[in-house]
Amino acid sequence: MKNYEPVMSFGEDAAEGYVDFKRGDEVEAVAFLEQMAQGGPALELAIGTGRIALPLAARGIHVDGIDISTAMVDQLRSKPGGDQLSVTIGDFADVPVPGAYRLIYVVFNTLHNLLTQDEQVRCFENVADHLTDDGSFLIEASVPSRFYCLQNDQYVEAEAIEIDEVRLDVAQHDPVTQLLHENHVSISTEGVRLNPIVTRYIWPSELDLMARIAGLRLKERWGGWSREPYNSTTDKLVSVYGR
Repeated sequence: MKNYEPVMSFGEDAAEGYVDFKRGDEVEAVAFLEQMAQGGPALELAIGTGRIALPLAARGIHVDGIDISTAMVDQLRSKPGGDQLSVTIGDFADVPVPGAYRLIYVVFNTLHNLLTQDEQVRCFENVADHLTDDGSFLIEASVPSRFYCLQNDQYVEAEAIEIDEVRLDVAQHDPVTQLLHENHVSISTEGVRLNPIVTRYIWPSELDLMARIAGLRLKERWGGWSREPYNSTTDKLVSVYGR
């Protein structure tokens, strides 16, 4: 997508849409992360509006965050407890924070927002530099074989059809670069709104190799937050890496 920058996907309109956004797996995710944190501290890459960080902090885990979007962090700050979290504005691939953490995590396919393999490897390396010796790096992501490689090179999907609004997902898939170029288009009585996003998906074996480059190894892999088995029918995976 010509002239695209990741921060374009997380401006004020997108941040407002994420304020009350729930996936329905928050309780399971937070319980899993609390166990992995072993008392903390924890660092969330792309903390956003605090969907995971705030309930995790409410369980007594010290949580810091990194995010590229000031609009998303402003929404976080407006929530109860949001002003108590330390959040650094910046590229989470750089992990631009001091200190070490027992848990560093990134959820909801957000690692895919780094658009080159080099950026993704750099993220692993910088995370490794900020993990305690017994620390864990947790990644939640979709499984490419289920969501990307089976799609045509381009498609238009109707996400919602209402009386006064139609929302479309318009996308092109490049299997060579592993990039999915999308624009979520809203056509309504108020006009047309565009929400572009580009992601680079990662195969599980590629994740494991990135970890090894950074001096980490796979400790656990599950098909969901409730530790469902990871197999050929799994839609998403939760991978945990450590030294």
